[in-house]
Amino acid sequence: MASTATTKKPDLDKALFDQWFDEREAQKEAEHVSSMAIIATKGTLDMAYPPFILASTAAALGWDVAIFCTFYGLDLLKKDLDLQLSPLGNPAMPMKMPYGPQWLRDMDMKIPNLAMSNIPGFERMASSMMKKTMQDKGVASIEQLRDLCLEADVKLVACQMTVDLFGMKREEFIPEIEDWVGAVSFLPFAQKADVTLFI
Repeated sequence: MASTATTKKPDLDKALFDQWFDEREAQKEAEHVSSMAIIATKGTLDMAYPPFILASTAAALGWDVAIFCTFYGLDLLKKDLDLQLSPLGNPAMPMKMPYGPQWLRDMDMKIPNLAMSNIPGFERMASSMMKKTMQDKGVASIEQLRDLCLEADVKLVACQMTVDLFGMKREEFIPEIEDWVGAVSFLPFAQKADVTLFI
């Protein structure tokens, strides 16, 4: 009789412990704020969209988000956002006409690199066409996406080493930059983030 009582007691203790542990884990999960660290390294028009779209979306979901802009990604933090498309550096990119009849706008025009590099002003023309296409499709501009990020408390961080390397001045940048730091200061945030992206 005594042995039956002893066997039931440990089972009861284990069940209570499991219940307590599950409740504790559920509470921790409910209190956890998801976080995302984005490292933005490119400053072309097409590569400016991913960090701002991902950051603004995550922030809208209540995530804690920071974008660390380094090297050419620093262009995303400048007051003057005159970003251009670089079709020469992206040969897989089809050109889409934002003007003309529908059959012409539907066509994917693969333009050889040789033609792109030899036509004066091609980069500016491609950038203008991309901006027009985005506008026609109702896609927010880079300025609007950056403003959305700022409104949603996304932390914009500038890489101080790159600023020094390129001889840039702080006056060139928007005043809303959260911090001017190096990789050593940003990496602890990236290490603890639920999602870390290199763009």
